[in-house]
Amino acid sequence: MSWHSMYKSSKFRHVYGKAGSREQCYEGIPITHSVHDNHFCAVNPKFLAVVTESAGGGAFLVIPLHKPGRIDPHHPKVCGHQGSVMDIKWSPFMDNIIASSSEDCTVRIWQIPDGGLRRNMTEALMILIGHSRRVGLIEWHPTCSGILLSAGHDCKILIWNLEEGVAVKMIDSHPDVILCMSFNTDGSLLATSCKDKKLRIIDPRSGKVLREADCKSSRVNRVVFLGNLKRVLTTGVSRWNTRQIALWDQEDLCAPITEEEIDGLSGVLFPFYDADTHMLYLAGKGDGNIRYYEVSAEKPFLQFLMEFRSPAPQKGLGVMAKRGVDVSECEIFRFYKLVTLKGLVEPISMIVPRRSETYQEDIFPMTAGTESALSAAEWLSGIDRGDLNFQHHYSRNHYVKEIVLSHKQLLKMVFKQQDEIRKLKDELGEKDERIRQLELELKNLRNT
Repeated sequence: MSWHSMYKSSKFRHVYGKAGSREQCYEGIPITHSVHDNHFCAVNPKFLAVVTESAGGGAFLVIPLHKPGRIDPHHPKVCGHQGSVMDIKWSPFMDNIIASSSEDCTVRIWQIPDGGLRRNMTEALMILIGHSRRVGLIEWHPTCSGILLSAGHDCKILIWNLEEGVAVKMIDSHPDVILCMSFNTDGSLLATSCKDKKLRIIDPRSGKVLREADCKSSRVNRVVFLGNLKRVLTTGVSRWNTRQIALWDQEDLCAPITEEEIDGLSGVLFPFYDADTHMLYLAGKGDGNIRYYEVSAEKPFLQFLMEFRSPAPQKGLGVMAKRGVDVSECEIFRFYKLVTLKGLVEPISMIVPRRSETYQEDIFPMTAGTESALSAAEWLSGIDRGDLNFQHHYSRNHYVKEIVLSHKQLLKMVFKQQDEIRKLKDELGEKDERIRQLELELKNLRNT
């Protein structure tokens, strides 16, 4: 019998993490000391937002992404909430729109001006009132710009129609606090984890629980849909108090497809899934490392690739939208790590090592763009749409633009250098002529 290795050859097997230099970091940020298990950080190609410590209410900073360095202690803040900010999320369709939830039981929508804030912002674009207790989670719909979900400590999920500014649906099927929410690719299904140790797959429009898993032997903390693989991944704690991950078939939650114990640490394990590359990243709160796997529909379902290690523990992590990564550096994913003790936000790039300078089409496929696939009314009426027509082939356009820009810059430098050389030659000719004149004058003086 021949022996076959369980390891599957992968173009991502040599992916490595690269921490940003000090010039690329954001320093002097009073990161919140809240113990709530959230990221407290959100990022898009324009802005970086971080929840901060603030007296007399909740606040968060919004920093233009192209302005790293030490942040002014008096930098303007978004500070309209009456209680601590618990979650922030940028709209996936409009880079200037951000939603925030708070202990004051409200969700607020803010519009950040281009170039960032010049003074404190207290007036929200929209205030959504409906929860009776603090709101711990918010989630934008992946294909519809007018739909936002919020989960409060009143054990309810509210679906907001932002085009009208009202709650159109209440999902009241959780007996305890909701810990995590995740949409599938087209937004037709919602997965939730709850303190009652149950994993649920819900139809968000009707509020009906389609499938339910009772994880009696473990505590499920976080859940994420794995793109179009029809799989759901959960992270939690086993009966032996070790952190573990489990992979589930979204059509059958009777038992997990596979389970894997990670380590014995106590921090919540946050999962991040990249549907473009089918890569899963696991980062623990209070850890300094990020593990990453390749996910497939066949065995082995989860293939461990490598681990990025850092001595600085992370409070939370923001993730850059795929249209914001640097394709010229073969960067396939980028985190923004909060380091509370240093008041630091550090970018961490996941890079595929390639020698070729040409466009790498195999690692940069079609990705989600900024165009909404449908309106709130269409989605609420039962329409689902997540076609590639509403996605964006960002990589090639971005790469070509960078090449054109660099080519123009090179030409500009060449012309500038040619001008300098011409000027130097002219100056040298003038000096040679002057030297000849002085030599003649000196010769004449000696003869006389």
